[in-house]
Amino acid sequence: MKVAIAGAGAVGRSIARELLRAGHRVMLLERQLEHIDTTAIPDAVWVHADACELALLEHAGLETYEVVIAATGDDKTNLVHSLLAKTEFGVRRVVARVNDPRNEWLFDGSWGVDIAVSTPRLLASLVEEAVSVGDLVRLMTLRQGQANLVEMTLPADTVLAGKPVRTLTLPRDAALVTILRGGRVIVPQPDDPFEGDDELLFVTSVEAEEDLRVELANHGIRP
Repeated sequence: MKVAIAGAGAVGRSIARELLRAGHRVMLLERQLEHIDTTAIPDAVWVHADACELALLEHAGLETYEVVIAATGDDKTNLVHSLLAKTEFGVRRVVARVNDPRNEWLFDGSWGVDIAVSTPRLLASLVEEAVSVGDLVRLMTLRQGQANLVEMTLPADTVLAGKPVRTLTLPRDAALVTILRGGRVIVPQPDDPFEGDDELLFVTSVEAEEDLRVELANHGIRP
C-alpha cells in the first residue's frame, strides 16, 4: 500500500517507521527544509512541499497514493490537506490528526476526513476502558462519524460466563467483531462461550449504540 504522510515531525516519522516495518511504501511531505532528514528514514520518499499547495501535491503524485495521513501539528493545515487529498486527488482513505480537541467537530466528511484521530480523546478513552469494567466505551469513530468502535470488558463474575455468543441479540446495525481473551484474539462464532474478563469489541452505528447498551443491560451488565 502507498501511504503519503503530511508532516515529518515526531508523529509523522513514527507513523512512517511503523508503516515501513509493515511493508508499505511511504512518502513524507514536509514544508520546513530543516525538518527533512533522509538519513532518519532512508526507506521513505522525502518531498519538500507545502501540504496545502495544490501544484506541489500534483508534482508529488498524490493521486497515486491509496491513503493520506495529515499528521502536521497544525489543525488548519491538516484540514486543508485532507480536503485537497479527497476532492482534488481522489484519495480513497484520508486520516487526519486532531491537535486541539476543540476542533474535532470540524474533522468530518465535509473536509474530506474519513478517520479523525484525537490523541487526547483516544488517551481518555483508553483510560476509561482500563477502569470501566462493565461499561460500554467508545474507542474510535469510523466512516466519517457514521459508526463507532466500542469496547466492553465483562466483569469477572459476569452472568454471561459459559453462555454462547448467540445469547446476545444485537441491534441490526451492531456487530460483535472480536473477543480479546488474555493474549488471544478470537473471531466469535455463534456457539463460542463468553468468559469473565473477556474484552468485547463491537462496531455499531451511532443510532444502534444505545440499543446495544440496553441489550447488555438486559443480561445483567450495567450500561
